[in-house]
Amino acid sequence: MKESYTAATEPSRCFASLLAHIGQYVGLSEAEADLLQTYLGHRTIARKEHLLTEGQVCSATYFVQQGCLRTYLVNEKGTEQTIQFGIENWWLTDYASLDNQEPSQFYIQAVESTEVIVFEKRVQEEVLRQLPQLERYFRILLQKSAAAALFRVKFLYTLSGEARYHHFNDRFPEFVQRVPQYMLASYLGFTPEFLSKIRAKVGHR
Repeated sequence: MKESYTAATEPSRCFASLLAHIGQYVGLSEAEADLLQTYLGHRTIARKEHLLTEGQVCSATYFVQQGCLRTYLVNEKGTEQTIQFGIENWWLTDYASLDNQEPSQFYIQAVESTEVIVFEKRVQEEVLRQLPQLERYFRILLQKSAAAALFRVKFLYTLSGEARYHHFNDRFPEFVQRVPQYMLASYLGFTPEFLSKIRAKVGHR
């Protein structure tokens, strides 16, 4: 398994992207930023490797520094259903498993070689006690995530498959070219064959 994990022993260079992201929402002094880093880890995950598999108890939240993750489940037919993607500056975890410390029903996998910052559950309460402004940071992100999830459900129910593809492609054109076709099709709620037909139609316009 090609992965590595290191504690936060380097200066902020290792965590610059996370600190910059936090700075968009709340303020941290240099001393507070240094304190936060002592509680964080860094991990590199090879393409197709997993951070979490079904049946495991989730132990951390992950901030994507570089690369791409996806959350997926395997249905009763053995087919993978992609639920969510996480790219640079996104957090990803299984909150139900993490909060309740119960076996996960999902997988979290690296779509490509990915570097993540690891925020372990065992230290989260202590960090939030010492840096209470991070409560606001995470609240804002959860609100944004919940809103995005609602819109995704709306699009799945109200737009045709072709309209869903064009909507997603218009918003994230580089990302559409970045992930495997079968993962994108699964996320958008149709088959890879249907996606191929849509792309062929677009190519002939």
